[in-house]
Order: sequence, then C-alpha cells, then structure tokens
Amino acid sequence: MTDISFPIISILIFLPIVGGISIYFINKITGTRGVQLYALLIGLIELVLSLYAYYVILNGDSGAEYNFVEGPYSWITSIQGIDYYLGMDGLSAPLVLISSILSVLVILGSWNLIKERNVLYYSLLLIFVGAIMGVFTSLNMILFYVFWDVVLIPMFIFIGIWGGPRRKYAAMKFLLFTFAGSVFMLLAFIMIYFVAIPNTFNIPELMGQIPYDLQVLASFMFFLGFGVKLAIVPFHTWLPDAHVEAPAPISVFLAGLLLKMGGYGFIRFNLGLLPEASAAYSWFFISIGIITMFYGAIVALRQTDLKRMIALTSVNHMGFVLLGAFTGTLLGISGSVFQMFTHAFAVGIMFMLSGYVHEFTGTRDINIIKGLKFSSPRLATLLVLGSMAAMAIPIFSTFLSEFMVIVGAIQINPQYAVTAVIPVITVSYFLWMIKRTVTSTPEKPVVKHDLNNLSTVALCLYLLPLLLTLIAPWLVLEMIDPLSQFYVALFLSLIHI
Repeated sequence: MTDISFPIISILIFLPIVGGISIYFINKITGTRGVQLYALLIGLIELVLSLYAYYVILNGDSGAEYNFVEGPYSWITSIQGIDYYLGMDGLSAPLVLISSILSVLVILGSWNLIKERNVLYYSLLLIFVGAIMGVFTSLNMILFYVFWDVVLIPMFIFIGIWGGPRRKYAAMKFLLFTFAGSVFMLLAFIMIYFVAIPNTFNIPELMGQIPYDLQVLASFMFFLGFGVKLAIVPFHTWLPDAHVEAPAPISVFLAGLLLKMGGYGFIRFNLGLLPEASAAYSWFFISIGIITMFYGAIVALRQTDLKRMIALTSVNHMGFVLLGAFTGTLLGISGSVFQMFTHAFAVGIMFMLSGYVHEFTGTRDINIIKGLKFSSPRLATLLVLGSMAAMAIPIFSTFLSEFMVIVGAIQINPQYAVTAVIPVITVSYFLWMIKRTVTSTPEKPVVKHDLNNLSTVALCLYLLPLLLTLIAPWLVLEMIDPLSQFYVALFLSLIHI
C-alpha cells in the first residue's frame, strides 16, 4: 500500500470540479481563449497526477491492493458506514489514466468544434472529469453512487444544448435509461448494507460478507444498473441516439469513459463482492456478452450514418468487455480491462473524425461522402488509421485486447471460438466505409478543406497509446494482472473449469 503526504485522489476529483465552477470568473478576466487555456491547464495537471499515481502503483507491483488510500472518514454521521473513502488499484488506475488523457484530448478537440456557450461547456466538461474520477476511486458505495449520478448531469446538458436536431429526445432517453439503471444499483447497495456486520457501505469491508441468496439478487440488479451504462443488449438503445446527437468531443467521453463505468462496475462489484453468484451465473453474462458482440457488429453493417456505425461498434466492443470479465480466466479478465483501455482511444479518434467529416462535408451519410483523399488528405489518412485501430488490425494494441478475450473464452469452452468471427465482420463494414468515403472518386469539383496543425496533432495523440501498448503491453498488463489473478483464484475456488 502506498503512503503519501498529500491527498492525490481528492485533488484528482475536486481540482476539475472547483475549476469548472471558477471558470466563470476566469472568463470575466480573459475571455473565451483564456477559458480554453484554463481548462487545458487543469487537464494537464490531472494528467501529470494520474501518470504519477500510475507509475507508483506499477513500479510497486501492488495492483492487487488499494493504493493512495484516503479514509475512511465519517461523512454522514447519523448513518453508520457512509464514509469518505477513496483508493486506487490495478483496475481503477488505468481508468483514471484514461480519464485524464481523454480530458486533455477532448479539450483540445473542442477548440475548433465547439463555437457557442463556451464557458458553460468547459465548466461542465471539467465537472464531468472530476465526477468520473470519483466513480473510479470511491471505496464507499454511497460515495460511488453520488459520483455515478453527478456524471449524468453534465452529459445530459451536453447532449441537450450542443446536440443535433433530435437532441432533446436523445438527452431525455439517455437520462431515463441511465437513471433507471442507477436506481436498481442503489437498491442493491442498501440490501447489502443491512446484511453486513457491522452495517457498512465500504467496499473492502464487505468482501466475503454477502450470503449467496443476496449475491444472486444483487448480481442481477447490478446487471440492470451496470448493463445500461455498458450499453449491452438489450439496454443499448440509448447509445446510438445519444452518439448521433451529441457533439463529437462529447461522444469521445460517452464511448471512452461513460461506457467504462459499466465495465468497471461489473468487475468491481459483481466479481469482487459477489464471486459465488458471478461464478454460478457466468454462463448468463457470457451469453449476453456474445449476443452483444454479434448484435453490434451485424447492425453496424446496415448503417449509412458514420457516427451511428461507430456507436454500434462501441456496442460490439463492450460485448468483449462483458465476455472477458466473466470467463474467470487471467487472459479473459485482464483482456476485458485492456479492452476498455484500447477502446477508449480507438473509438475516441473515430468519433472526433466523424465530427470533422460532418463539418467539412455537411453530412455523415457514407453513401454521399466521396473522395476525402482528394479534398482532405490529412483527415482521410487519420480516418484510415483510426479505422484500422477500431478493426483491431495488429499494428495497434486493440488487436491484443480482443485476442486475449477470445483466447480466454476459448480456454473455458472451445465453442466460444465462434467469437473470432466478430473481428471479420468489423473489418468488413469499416473497409466498406473507407472505400466509399476515402478512395472513391468525387462526383463534384474538389473543394480543399483539411485539418489544421493543432487538430492533426491532437488526433494523432489518440493513436499514440495504442502504438505504445502494442510495443510494451506490460505497461497495462502488469498493472491489471495482479488483480485479475485474485479474481481468477476466486473463480477457481467456486466453479469447475
């Protein structure tokens, strides 16, 4: 366990929240450009702190333990067990790092794409970042729930104000789906609280305390709560609508971070607190994961809207996360977390590119967009590279994460080799998209309109982690594996493999 003299996790949470509130005062002094630079500065501080925390945990070989622990400190004194309690381990540290990296990239990407109500936009963006940090580091279930629901507020406003023509419908659908799921999650938390001795919401103290019958009930209530966030079948329908209407930078947060809340919840709570039920009903979760994988890939084949196609690709990829998590194998569980890491950057760049495609061409219709290699060569090049990352071509680490999940699944049942078909389907619709939009001959005279230098650099940064973790996958896997081994040991003791 890491002992430090300053509350690094609290800083990661509250620095952006305070920054988001104070940004209105910055605007009065500096104007819009100052607001953008202020938001970027906070994002960079978050990135430095996250990298430091990640480095310490990685080099301390303590990913299976909670590090940088703060608390428990009594929060609501009238109710026993509601504490301010924070910590990071091999599951939360990669997600905290993803959050900080994407926050910087989204801020940079927003400079050219967000042109109105900038102060409110960057204020909400920073508050979102702080809340998501709280979700991934909370060790108290009520504290976790508070941050979980706070995340919903900025996202609802993002879609409702800066979204497309059907933004009000998409925002309301997003809110209703995700809030309904969180209610089931809260009810499960309360039931667990009353069986704990002593009564507590603190996650480390609850391990091994929950009886099997309650594990089963809570497991399926978590399925409703986390399944909505992960956008697995049949709770996925809010996602394509939200993505289509949301501005491109916010789609990056939706795919890169919001979906990961669901994956994190399944691993932290289902596997960590409900191991017997998770082992007994692993077949159910694996089945839903495989269905989600096939559904997302097959439906994506039929899409002509570029952004909706990418959104359904996310559904497909989140099926990998659910499948891997419940295999009970080292490759499967580590691959599941690795998949969350790689997906954030691969699909993140695709959503940003879809925004630029729409800005340059006035449409996202794949049948209409033609000859991007002639009109926007930088955009076309990055669209091809981003598609290769989303396709899990072996020059990016997305290949490794999907490969690990598939092999982990085959280890428990050779019939799961059918999942190897999924990448083939993914490749087919991305190649079709590239053929139509990039390599086709334009029907009208070419009007040059390409990415500027800042946008080009910012987009290339999405690919850097995918290249780095292909060359050195241990940077992520050595963080994840110790905790995965703990979950594997639980599974092996509870289920015959």
